[in-house]
Amino acid sequence: MATATGKTAGETQTNADLEADIRQLKADIEKLTKQLAKTGEHGYGTARRAAAEGVEQLRAQGEAAFDSLRGNAKDIEAQITANVREKPVTSLAIAAGVGFLFALLARR
Repeated sequence: MATATGKTAGETQTNADLEADIRQLKADIEKLTKQLAKTGEHGYGTARRAAAEGVEQLRAQGEAAFDSLRGNAKDIEAQITANVREKPVTSLAIAAGVGFLFALLARR
């Protein structure tokens, strides 16, 4: 049976179905867009937290290494001071020899 527009009932139903499908697709695309935005924000937040934790860990490791080096330097200084007090003449001769070597190297 034809309608006033010249279309049959089957064609009208098909057009209505297509329009409903298009509306549903638009709604699905909107939902997907929102989900992708949330996923992107979550991924960014996770990456930022991981980077902040990594920076904090590296800073702590750097401070520990610095403290260790500072302790080693103090130990070496104490050993040198003890050696100079025990053997002042030998220490003076070594200092003079090192100074002489530096002078020779600087001259070239």
